[in-house]
Amino acid sequence: MRPAHVYASMSEQQHTELITALHGPWRNATRIMMIVLSAAGWSASEIADLLHYDPKTVRAWIARHHAEGLAGLPDRPRPGRPRKGSPRLGSRIHALLQTPKAWTTTRIYKALGRPAISLSTMRRRIREQARWARPRLIAKSDPHRDTICAGIREQITALPEGSIVLAEDETHIDLLARVRSCWMPTGLRHRILTPGTNLRRTVHGAVNLLTGTVHHHVSVKNVSVVFCYFLQQLLDAYPTAPTIVVITDNGSTHHSKITQRWLAQHPRIQVIEGAKYSPQDNPVERIWAAMKRHIANNACATITDRVQQAHAFFQHRTNTQNLATAAPWTTPWLPEGYGKEHWPGA
Repeated sequence: MRPAHVYASMSEQQHTELITALHGPWRNATRIMMIVLSAAGWSASEIADLLHYDPKTVRAWIARHHAEGLAGLPDRPRPGRPRKGSPRLGSRIHALLQTPKAWTTTRIYKALGRPAISLSTMRRRIREQARWARPRLIAKSDPHRDTICAGIREQITALPEGSIVLAEDETHIDLLARVRSCWMPTGLRHRILTPGTNLRRTVHGAVNLLTGTVHHHVSVKNVSVVFCYFLQQLLDAYPTAPTIVVITDNGSTHHSKITQRWLAQHPRIQVIEGAKYSPQDNPVERIWAAMKRHIANNACATITDRVQQAHAFFQHRTNTQNLATAAPWTTPWLPEGYGKEHWPGA
């Protein structure tokens, strides 16, 4: 026996496909349905809700039918030249750009087989599918990254109460200004003066992964002796901590013979190297990015001025700002639950 009522069952995607068809290839049938429903006593608002149209559009098609009859419901001829390029050109451009390459308008034009359109038209069609931007460089990952990070978490979990965990890294600041995109008046392009000879300084930095305190030191070169001097600064900053763990990358100064001899004489501090080719694990990298944005597009007369800019950056930042920038809760180095009672942004 057949049921008294049978209701259509569809997913949200199927419903969207039906509505899209009613607004696309079946739009003439949709307009006829508007007229039939209106004749059956439905209001324009009710018809609009059912068919996902604006009530003004429904009233317009009812008026068109009243004036011209069935012949007035199809689309009228539209002015303008037909669009150049095949209907599939956009999808072909989108598929082509999925592969990373130094794509230019000319290269895309040639890769598509030189379609019968001008380069300016090709450029307009490309803008419909893409944007002009700089690719992002990413480091290759260490195949043993997960194992190394798990080992670091175990070492941190086994630390005695009151121990300090720091993330450390080095970066460079140059007398040559770092140029970043910025707003400029229309028709004017700012010019940044370059020095005759570039000079460079190394900045050692470490962030406390619990409080957000940042320690830094500026030196002429990145050598093992300077790294050991910076570790001594960290020892002096936490005189009562039973253990100070410094997590670093795999730089040569972190495991050189000079550093190993120094660490043997100072057992209260431990240097743990993270996974290779994984700078995204280190929260200090985000501190460096913020510092370089701060000093970008600024020409200095001397390297001393550039160093003072770096010092001023750290002096005017609070621990809360450092935590928000470093976001230590995103690093895989820390065990679950570490620092949640102190991190405002976690």
